[in-house]
Order: sequence, then structure tokens, then C-alpha cells
Amino acid sequence: MPNSKNSVLKTVTSQCLSQKKNLEKEEDHVEGFAAEVAWVTHSGSTKLEEPIAIRPTSETIMYPAFKRWIHSHRDLPLKLNQWCNVVRWEFKDPTPFIRTREFLWQEGHTAYANKEDADKEVYQILDIYERAYEELLACSVIKGRKTDFEKFAGGDFTTTVEGYIPGSGRGIQAATSHSLGQNFSKMFEVSFQDEDGATQNIWQNSWGFTTRSIGVMLMTHSDDKGLVLPPKVAPTQVVLIPIGKGDNVEAVNKAVQDLAAQLSAKGIRIEVDARTHVTPGFKYNHWELVGVPLRVEVGARDLEKQSAVCCRRDTGVKSFVPWENFGDSVEQLLDTIQNDLRVKAKSDHLAAINTVTTWSDFMTSLSKNQLAMIPWCGNTECEQSIKVQSGVDSVNFGGDRVGAAKSLCIPFKQPEGDVTCEKCLKCEGVAAKWVLFGRSY
Repeated sequence: MPNSKNSVLKTVTSQCLSQKKNLEKEEDHVEGFAAEVAWVTHSGSTKLEEPIAIRPTSETIMYPAFKRWIHSHRDLPLKLNQWCNVVRWEFKDPTPFIRTREFLWQEGHTAYANKEDADKEVYQILDIYERAYEELLACSVIKGRKTDFEKFAGGDFTTTVEGYIPGSGRGIQAATSHSLGQNFSKMFEVSFQDEDGATQNIWQNSWGFTTRSIGVMLMTHSDDKGLVLPPKVAPTQVVLIPIGKGDNVEAVNKAVQDLAAQLSAKGIRIEVDARTHVTPGFKYNHWELVGVPLRVEVGARDLEKQSAVCCRRDTGVKSFVPWENFGDSVEQLLDTIQNDLRVKAKSDHLAAINTVTTWSDFMTSLSKNQLAMIPWCGNTECEQSIKVQSGVDSVNFGGDRVGAAKSLCIPFKQPEGDVTCEKCLKCEGVAAKWVLFGRSY
């Protein structure tokens, strides 16, 4: 076997999966995942000597290997990234893309010689996740820190990007970046010799971005007609539909091919729907359903005008675009669609956040499918009490919207003003932070 870290990782992973003691080594970690871990206890009718945990997360799989790889400060930083499937045995309301028993994710695991460099990376990764959502998926997210109760099990602190789904009024954890501190390195005895020859434990991070991002994107933008895809990530950005009749068929088809060539030269991903056994209306409905950002129609009248009809999927607005410099015009139109989707998502998100200081206003916000920024003392007891009480009181606020609200994050960007002038929403003690609460997936 080649002597590389990747090959070693594959070997160690298969070995560690068979050892229950590795998962249970970090008590807070296994406690946080215990309800979602799927265990294999038998192979056929033969009982296994030790149960196998089916990939709830990778910390306890990878870190025994870290101990073999890391010996000196020269081995640091160590940065690993992988795409893999994870199993979380969700029994309550599995939802495609959003909360499923198996999902694909990208996860990173890194090791550093000091806390400063490790913590710096936590925020760098979070910025990358924010950009992925806002610049590529045209979704809105709020960066913040999880409360101690909601942080990653076994970690020092968790940073998060929190999204919002207007149709349901629920928040959603979009991606997270965790500081693990030295908790796991002490448990798994992962140490190194520093430049002075002293033995130190490594500082670790982990971070993840999952296929939940697809669900967030689809629920943010789509409508009753079907999908609405942002141009930057749409597999097909433009569909061209020739509408020729009789003697015009050949000329219309040629015009469409010429326009398609202009778009392809610009690197725009296109599809020409030249099917003859279905009507133009059928084609429109089909491409609206699958969310293609822009539809281009060319008919007999367009031959005379030397222009094409361009219809936006997000708004349904049509415009006449001249054939001259058609590629440039469509490229600009796609950029406009991308930006408009992002601006609308951000506007909807911010409009749904109410800053409230009374319980009645808090519950009213939830009943309106909105989120609430509330003053909080910082105590976990109050945080949990708010969650429980909001579930009880929701019966009287909104009827069919019954459900408890939880803390989503402590936003990095806090509302203006001194929060210590406010009282905690629950205990009326001095507030320490504004925290974002809402019903969540």
C-alpha cells in the first residue's frame, strides 16, 4: 500500500469503525450524538463482539490516526478535507435534503500547534460557507455563535451560518465551523513536540457543509410552478425554444442555432429544445418546472425583428433582446437574475427578524412565521425555559403553527445599543447578549 496519509486514513477508518470505545471516548461527544447513532450488532445471525457505529461523524474515526501522523511541530498544521456519507438515525419527520437518515457532506478536520491559528481558521471557514450560500446559492444567512447548549458536542465553541425559509417561517442551520480546542487531542492522546522540545496537545477544528444546502436553496427560491435555480449553480442556465411553422421552420431553427453558438462561446450552459411532438406551452411548463433561469423563444415575428423573447424564471418578466451582441446581453441578464434572487432572499430574511423585549411580542412574532431577536442573560436554564414555554404558549398563538422556538445563534452583528440596558426575556436579569430565536428545522 502506498505510504500516504490518504491511504493510511482509509485503513484506520475501517478499523476504528469496529471499535465502540473510540466513539465513547469523549463523553460529551457521544452524549450529544447518542440519540442519532445507528449501531450494527449482528452480521447475519452472528452477534458481533463489539457493535459498529455507522458514521455519525468522523472525529472519533480520524483522531486515532492523527496520533500516528503527528509527532512534531513540523507535522503541523495538518489539514484534511473529505466528502462522505453520514448516517443520523432520524425518526422524527425525515425531510428530503433537510433532515434525512443519510446525507452527503463536506467535512474538514484540522490540527494546529496553537489556539490562535486554530481559532483564526474557524472564522475563515465560516466566511467561505457564507460566500457559498450568498454568492452561489443566492440565499441569505446570518453569521453567529451557537450557545453553549447548542454547540457541537465535545467542542469548545461552534460558529454557524443560519438561514431562513420564508414559506414556513423557520430558521435552518446552514453550515457550521467548530473549535474543538484540545478536548479530543487529550482524549486520544494526540501530542507533538514544540520548537523548544516540550510536549503539547494539538488544537483542533472541524467544519461541515452538507446537501442540506440544496434544500435551503430550493425552499428559498422556488414557487408553485416548480424550481427556481440561481444561474450560477443551474445545470442549464438558458433554454432556447424554436417556434417555427410551415415555411419558417428552417429559418427559425437556424436563428436558434446561431444564438446558441453565441451563448456557448460565452461559456453559458444551454439547452436547445427542438422537440416537435410537444407544443411550445408544454415546453414552457417543463422548463419552468425544472427551474432553468432563462427561457429564450424565437418565432416567425422574431425573425423579422432580429430579436428574441427572453423570459425570466424568477419573475416571469419577458423582454425583447436583439440578436446583435446577444451573448453579452444574456450574460448581463443572468447576472441580474442572480443578484435579484440574492437581494430578495436577504430582504425577506431581515424583514422576518423582530427585535422584541416582551414575551407577548416574542410569541406574536413566532405566530406570524417570523424570528425574534431577544435579550438574554446567557444562562442555559433561561434558554431552555424559553424553548419549553414557547411550545406550551404556542397553542394560544397561531393555532396551526404550534411548536417551540429554540436559540439559533448569537449573531456576530448585534443590534445597536447597549444590551445590558435590557432585561433577559425570561428571568428579567441583566441581559448579556441579543440572541436569535425561532422555530427551526
